[in-house]
Amino acid sequence: MKSITIAELHEQPDTPLIDVREPDEYAAGHVPGAVNLPMSTLGEHLDQLPAEPFHVICQVGGRSGRVVEALSGRGYDATNVDGGTAEWVASGFPLER
Repeated sequence: MKSITIAELHEQPDTPLIDVREPDEYAAGHVPGAVNLPMSTLGEHLDQLPAEPFHVICQVGGRSGRVVEALSGRGYDATNVDGGTAEWVASGFPLER
């Protein structure tokens, strides 16, 4: 499974970012530019995934890792964000609300 660090994510603001946390988690604060497609309903929204390579983030990296594994098996070019939103905050980067 492909993965990147928070520092690498911060250096790639133009790569699409999918946040697979639940809507209430997303609303509480997310990485700027992230699009919310919750893991629990992602199967119903595959048509909303980017055609180009994209990153997947959750709170700490567990859910996004599972999503990346599943999507990679379907031919998507998805990369997991290690440490997730919690690591983004711990690194001092701002959240969008």
